[in-house]
Amino acid sequence: MGKSNTSFWEKKEGSRPDLLCGRSADYNFAKGNFIILVCSIIVLGGFLRAFLKNSEVTVLTILSLFGFLIGQLAYNFVEVHQVVHPLLRTPSFALYCYFSPLIIFMAALDVDFYVLKNVFWQVLLTGFISFSIAFIIIGYVVLKFNKDSWDLQSCVLFSMTLVITDPVHSVNSLKTIGISKTYTDIIRGESMIICSFTSIFFGIFRSNFLGISNYSELHVIMGLCLDILGGTLCGYWCARIIQFILTDLFSNMLTDIILCISMVYMTFYIVEFLGMSGMVALISVGLNLDSLSFKPRIELVITKFLMMFSCVYQDLIYTFFGIVIGCGETGYFTFHTLVFMFILFATVNFVRLLTVVLVSPILRHSSYEYNWRWGIVIAWSGIKGVFSLLLAPDVHNLAEETIESPQQFILYVQVISLMTMGINSYMMTRSARTLGLCALSLQRQMAMQNAIKHIQEMIQNRIALCKTEKILTNVNWTLVEEKTKIEYIIPSDTVQFTHVSCDKEAKESPTDEDLIGEARLHVAIIQMSSFEKQCNDGVLSVEAARTLIGATKSFCPIQGKFMTIYDVLAYVRARSWLMKFKSLLIFFKYHKEKAPLIQCGNNKFLLFVHRIVFSEEFEYAGYITAIIYTYPMIVHLWPMARELNVSALILVNYYFVFLYLLGSALKIIILKRKYFHQHWNILEFFTVLIGIVDIFCLYFVKLRPDNLVLIQFAVIIGYFRIIRFLPLIKIMIPLLISIIDVQIKKQLSLMYSITKGYVKSQEDTKFLIRQISSRESVNQKLYEILETNKRDAVKELGLIEHEGRDVVIALKTKQAIRNVIAKALESLTFLWSRGIIDKYEGIELNKVLLAKIKALNNFPMAIPPPTPDKYLNNIIWLENNDVLIEFFKERAKLAYFDYGDVICKEGEMPQGIYLIISGMAILQSSPPTFGIDRSLRAGRESVIRFTEYCTSGNIIGELSCLLKREIEYTAICETILQACFISLEDLYEGFDVFWPSLEYKIWLKLALSIACQYFESALADEDLKFQKCVALNHVYVETLSSYNEMTIDNVTMKFVIIVYGSVIDTKTEAPYLAPCILPKTCEQVQGTSDLSKLLVILASKPVKNSNSKVMVDTGLQMTRRDYHWKRKDELETGSHFRKGY
Repeated sequence: MGKSNTSFWEKKEGSRPDLLCGRSADYNFAKGNFIILVCSIIVLGGFLRAFLKNSEVTVLTILSLFGFLIGQLAYNFVEVHQVVHPLLRTPSFALYCYFSPLIIFMAALDVDFYVLKNVFWQVLLTGFISFSIAFIIIGYVVLKFNKDSWDLQSCVLFSMTLVITDPVHSVNSLKTIGISKTYTDIIRGESMIICSFTSIFFGIFRSNFLGISNYSELHVIMGLCLDILGGTLCGYWCARIIQFILTDLFSNMLTDIILCISMVYMTFYIVEFLGMSGMVALISVGLNLDSLSFKPRIELVITKFLMMFSCVYQDLIYTFFGIVIGCGETGYFTFHTLVFMFILFATVNFVRLLTVVLVSPILRHSSYEYNWRWGIVIAWSGIKGVFSLLLAPDVHNLAEETIESPQQFILYVQVISLMTMGINSYMMTRSARTLGLCALSLQRQMAMQNAIKHIQEMIQNRIALCKTEKILTNVNWTLVEEKTKIEYIIPSDTVQFTHVSCDKEAKESPTDEDLIGEARLHVAIIQMSSFEKQCNDGVLSVEAARTLIGATKSFCPIQGKFMTIYDVLAYVRARSWLMKFKSLLIFFKYHKEKAPLIQCGNNKFLLFVHRIVFSEEFEYAGYITAIIYTYPMIVHLWPMARELNVSALILVNYYFVFLYLLGSALKIIILKRKYFHQHWNILEFFTVLIGIVDIFCLYFVKLRPDNLVLIQFAVIIGYFRIIRFLPLIKIMIPLLISIIDVQIKKQLSLMYSITKGYVKSQEDTKFLIRQISSRESVNQKLYEILETNKRDAVKELGLIEHEGRDVVIALKTKQAIRNVIAKALESLTFLWSRGIIDKYEGIELNKVLLAKIKALNNFPMAIPPPTPDKYLNNIIWLENNDVLIEFFKERAKLAYFDYGDVICKEGEMPQGIYLIISGMAILQSSPPTFGIDRSLRAGRESVIRFTEYCTSGNIIGELSCLLKREIEYTAICETILQACFISLEDLYEGFDVFWPSLEYKIWLKLALSIACQYFESALADEDLKFQKCVALNHVYVETLSSYNEMTIDNVTMKFVIIVYGSVIDTKTEAPYLAPCILPKTCEQVQGTSDLSKLLVILASKPVKNSNSKVMVDTGLQMTRRDYHWKRKDELETGSHFRKGY
């Protein structure tokens, strides 16, 4: 294929011109007019697409006829022929290189790599079988029914062009009716494989421009291997380069688009120039790029540009080839030509049907559901497009014999392309609708209805808020509500379940297992969206997000399988072999033994030898000796050089054996028996023995040169001299250990990021359970599954943190820096949008912040953990106050626990608080009481115990120490644990010394923790960070004892949350048990327990209008409804996981 690239720029000597229609002119063409023709085609195509929006085949047919008309005018009028002459003189391979790279890249970019990877072998076999069958049958039909005088090579090449299934148009009609992307990716993957095979074979024909008889099997096989493997490898590295360019923080969108498109063409041309397949390379590039390979929001822009270029290219291709057909002789178009077109159309569809029948057993073994319905749809997917058309001129150019009407090849391909594009696309859509493949399942219908209901509620809330604005008082709100009402009716052909009567509803309604199976796919989609959002926000690295998304897509096809953290880590874990390899290296690491000087006594000789043996120069001399011996060893292994230098090699061997013997003897004199405790010393001793045996063998060979056995033994022993180089490995072992350590730290960092991202996705999914299904039993099961998976992930987080504390500290520090800079970028955007800073200043500040984010790429992989006394700074309620920290530092003690030790037991009185420095503990308890008698919750008591994992930085026993009440959980060490212990007496001494701020801040911290845990969705817009709450004082804790009352001002108080204890509404006497958000209707409450704590969140702006109170009330009612559902899950069925307080 290397020669084919030269034909692109140079005209071949001694062969006929590479013309599109085989006809040349003897005059100069008119300069500049062809550009006008191209622009006119683009404008006409744009207008046609604007008026005929849903009929692309009609647009291409009109453009083809328009091109044919221009061709006929060019055939009859010289002036028009001068305009189209540049097109007619353009080499066919040049057109192929102009148009095909961008289109195939766009098709490959739209394919999901992970879906294709799961069914790769099935798709590869399907593509190979489809290519082979279509090539044989279509070739036979062309030879049998074609009346023109086509030679064998022309028939072979023509059948190859009709084998190609267009990767763009083959799935376009399915994408518009809601078919799963999984199945469209399978069809498109098969199309790209066939397209690759065809382009490779055409490249082989171009490379030699010879007949079929000149090809050997070895030549074809070697060409295929080079094209496929070389193209794939080049495409992979090009994808990495494009990804590096597109993820650069300082590049702008326009530059990214230009670089992306130019790199596509550059890759194609370079790979073709190197003699490999540019088509395979671009497919590899597209498959290796995904949404995470681009900066946020740039993927959509690049995709739009690619679609725009693709549409323009298709318009030009069909018009150009219409011109080429029109420029030829029309006398060859007979009735048989029309009949042969229909024969080819029928053959193409028959071949496709036969292929589907043959590959159905293969597709049934894939991870995705395949049945006869899908077989019918796929049978109509053999649509031909631009790739067949671009290769059609090469049938004439590469044929062995010249035919009189070369444009017939293009005519047949273009007509078949338009026929399949129109008829097959319609039949695919019709079959999918008739067979119910695009029907919405009941679960998807419910999700749609819930989404519409949620949007309608947001619209009503917005209308209610707008009614409070004075400027909109004279608006006709009745008309506004009427026009904004959403009435979405699901089309009848997409409804899977229809309920005719109430009696049939129970029979036709799906079971919980069916709904959970559907909900599993929705959960996977929500999780993947969460992973991508975390990556765009900088919380998750690109590699971790890509791994999580890939694992999710890999486990999606497994029926009834919810992906757990163990599945993800098994998907990515490659750490075990690194640890084993590191252990092996440590085992062989050289540990220098040093004998004490006492053993030498006053012996000057021993003291002298001791100084020599344990000097660094002695050790380096051994390494230099091994390196110097390299040249004699090369001479020894080279037969000709060995014969010329026999005596010299023997003397050199004596010398080096003496050096090894001397070094070993000196070590034995000093170390004595300890010498044999080191593996490398044993190897050194064995090397000396082999050397001595080698010398004696050579001596005996001189005495008996006719003894063949002795000579062979001496030769074998001579090859053992190579072990003299093994001590050089000692130098490399420390370097290898350091490299392995870096890789292990990278793997630990990746696993921690993956696990943390998985935990966040589980939390995000829980808030959307109501949107997935409206059946309570299904929601409850989903909630339990998500909680169990989250609990396992949190446990894995603790184990990873225990294994690599320094790595986790570095990763957390890096993420904290990233979050702070992200907040600064948000503030900068706000100031910029409000006009507080101008454009130039905003750009400069943005560059400064982006530079800091980019600098995080060089952030250290590990940060040593702080000393135990520094951990007191992590206690949030100490606020880094030096006086407080010094006070507790003097009284704190270090506590050590082994695996399985019990730190504290449920029901015991607290001894103090434990700040975990390293390790992990598991907390097991009954449902939390929140200071309320369990008898009040008797109807909702759970027998399932709660489980929580605490790791470095967590505190055990805060609430129990504050209340001086029994501990409500049992804490057991899951690993070796180190903790900083502050006794109860020292804590209360601190309360007395720093009264009342210290105790109040601990309560504030606990109240904020409980509020964020149970009402995260309601408080999403509130900034409840402890430091900010203390600084701004917009959040505070109110204490109520039994029968004490508190007045609630709904104007200044945005939220009032009971975090501990219970109260009643003094007006309605309605009880409220912690944790609970008080409704806006509650104006005064009275404490009903011994101690009640209320968290009050003040409004940033006082609410003055009574109507606004209604709005807030609506939001709180929704919040409370969600909260009661959550508490029902936790208190009735017993959630398996809860956060500590």
